[in-house]
Amino acid sequence: MSDHDIQHFILGQWRDGAAGRSLPVLDPADGQIIGRVARAERSDLDDAVAAAQSGFDTWRNMTALERARIMRKAASLLRERAEHVASLMTREQGKPLAEARAETAAAADIIDWFADEGMRVYGRLVPSRHNLAIRQMVVKDPVGPVAAFTPWNFPINQVVRKVSAGLAAGCSMLVKGPEETPASPAALIRAFADAGLPPGVLGLVYGDPAEISSYLIAHPVIRKITFTGSTAIGKQLAALAGQHMKRTTMELGGHAPVIVCDDADLELAVKTSVTSKFRNAGQVCISPTRFLVHRRIAEEFAVEFARRTHDLRVGNGLAEGTQMGPLANARRVAAMDDLTRDAVSRGARLLAGGERIGQAGNFWRPTVLADVPLDARALNEEPFGPMALVRPFDTLEEAITEANRLPYGLAGYAFTRGLKNADLLTRHVEVGMLWVNMGALASAEMPFGGIKESGHGTEGGSEALEAYLNTRSVAIMNA
Repeated sequence: MSDHDIQHFILGQWRDGAAGRSLPVLDPADGQIIGRVARAERSDLDDAVAAAQSGFDTWRNMTALERARIMRKAASLLRERAEHVASLMTREQGKPLAEARAETAAAADIIDWFADEGMRVYGRLVPSRHNLAIRQMVVKDPVGPVAAFTPWNFPINQVVRKVSAGLAAGCSMLVKGPEETPASPAALIRAFADAGLPPGVLGLVYGDPAEISSYLIAHPVIRKITFTGSTAIGKQLAALAGQHMKRTTMELGGHAPVIVCDDADLELAVKTSVTSKFRNAGQVCISPTRFLVHRRIAEEFAVEFARRTHDLRVGNGLAEGTQMGPLANARRVAAMDDLTRDAVSRGARLLAGGERIGQAGNFWRPTVLADVPLDARALNEEPFGPMALVRPFDTLEEAITEANRLPYGLAGYAFTRGLKNADLLTRHVEVGMLWVNMGALASAEMPFGGIKESGHGTEGGSEALEAYLNTRSVAIMNA
């Protein structure tokens, strides 16, 4: 059995689907089948939901300290297995091994942080205005079993943020994992199982996304939905959840602006932006994409950006020295080709890349386009790939207006030496996360989420636990 032959995890047991059906898992570097993933039937989902209810009944009645000890053990096991887990991720997803290692290490840190934060879920006492014999309490309880839907671009990161916050709050979690990259999230779930997590507290299923989401969201046992993915699908799932009054956390698409002011450190801006842009081949919801550069330095920025982009080493993520791996699937290659052709046909200048590399696998040459017109599709649709779009601006107000033009509001970046500029950007750029003079730094203790059509709720910081808790009011009269 291959490391990429993946089963469901239900009530503490690894098992195939009831009908024995499965889906192929492909290596994006060569397109070859490297394994298969089990496909859930309705009966498997019935069992998984029943297990989640049973697990919740057990987990919610354990102390926060008991839960934290198990979570910390899971983090320790994940660190011990990090090299193997990272290799699984790179083989099925394509990102360079160094990035896969970093994602795995960060996952262990996230588990540890939420394990501790779960011991700080506090209620409060509120003095009564009516009678001192009345004891008024605000109490917080876990919301119940949670269905988590996770994407393929960060197979561990997107699972661990949801699972860690939910478990820390006392919820059971049923994960619908990504069928294209199933092995690394399964390895994460295995670390929790081997750490002693009671059966049913954490489940994992794969299959037809539409079938699973429609079943789980409507099921009365499931009390909360958390989803990471495209805005279009997020809207559909949020609408379905609304029909059943289910609480949701939605981390959706983005089209991150990067505002480079005329007083910016140009070397820092270019170096940081190239590294951030092509991480995971640009298949990152917070990937910097629209580079809005002051006209005085726009050409210099674009030329140097293109030069550094041209020098990037693209290849198999397992090969030493690879800086950008293949795209995760053939759909992304086709999308990059369409968007590049559209932009050039409308007058954009192609400064680097813009073509497929070879015929085997999903390799695309990292792309830089300058003077991209506003009607280009790439400036309006999330590219979700290795594509940087450069446009000049004359005033900071003009740049902020363009940054806010799209309905997305997930992440943004800026480079400036001026405190006044930084203050204006902080107050007026409409994003859930803004990084100034640096690339993205998504730590466990900071909120991670968007505004506008990029979703609602957060998957980081103490705020993340609130989404998994019911806040209740209790008043007791001393009789």
